Amino acid sequence: MSEHILSDSKMSKGPSLFWTLTEGRGIFEFNAFYAARLLMKRLPKGDGHPVIVFPGFVGSDRSTKPMRGLLKDLGYKTFGWGLGRNLVFNASREAEMRELLERVFKAEGRKVTLIGWSLGGVFAREIAKANPDYVRGVITLGSPISGDLDQSSARRLYEFFNGPATSEMKARLKTIATAPPVPTTSIFTKTDGIVAWRASVQKAGENKNIENISLPASHMGLGVNPLVMVALADRLAQKEGEWTPFKASGYQKLLFKNPKT
Repeated sequence: MSEHILSDSKMSKGPSLFWTLTEGRGIFEFNAFYAARLLMKRLPKGDGHPVIVFPGFVGSDRSTKPMRGLLKDLGYKTFGWGLGRNLVFNASREAEMRELLERVFKAEGRKVTLIGWSLGGVFAREIAKANPDYVRGVITLGSPISGDLDQSSARRLYEFFNGPATSEMKARLKTIATAPPVPTTSIFTKTDGIVAWRASVQKAGENKNIENISLPASHMGLGVNPLVMVALADRLAQKEGEWTPFKASGYQKLLFKNPKT
C-alpha cells in the first residue's frame, strides 16, 4: 500500500504555491472559532472519555488550547502532550508520547482518543500502532501520512532541526501510510498550503474502519476551524465499539466531502 502511494506521480507534488502564500487566512478561522464559540457548545456531547491532542510541527500545547477547551465543554477529559514545542523527533520523544498515552489510559481507566494536527497526527497514528489496546480512535488534521516528505512545504525547516532522514527513518516512512488498527479519521482540506492534500488521504487496507473528510479550511486554521470542530464532535460522540463513517446531513452536504479510501 505505501509503495503505491509513494510511486504515484500525482502524490509526489507539493502543496499549491497559491495556497501556501495565502495561509494567513487562518486568522479568519481563528476569529470565526471565537465568534461561534457559544454556538459550538450545542454540538454533540461526549461520554467523558479521555482525549490527547498533539500539536503540529513548531506548535505547542498553546496552539491546541482552543480546541481542547471546546472538547472539555463538550464533556471530554482533555490532555495536551506536555512536551513543549514540537520541533525535534527522536526515540526519546517517541517514548515520552507512548508513556503519556499509557499514563492517561491507566489513570482514567478508559481507552483514549488521539487527535493530531499536521505532524502531530503522524505521531498520533504511530503511537496508536504501538499501543492499540489503549486507543479508542485516531483523528488527524491535515497530516502528511503518505510517507512522502516532498509533499510538505515544511520539509526543509523540519530537516533544519532534525537533519536529513536516516536510513532507519526512510525505512519507517514506507509504513507511515498504514493506518493503525483502530477507527481512524483523516480530516483535511484541498486548499492546504503546507501539506499537499493528497498526502492526507487514507487508502483502503487491512483496517476497514478508516475514513477521509474533506472540508474548506487552511492548514494553519485546521485546529480552530468551526467546521473541523463540527466533524470532531461528531466523530468523538460515537459510542465505543460502534464506529461508523461520517455522513454529512443538511448544510454539511455542501461543505463536507468523503473521498473514497
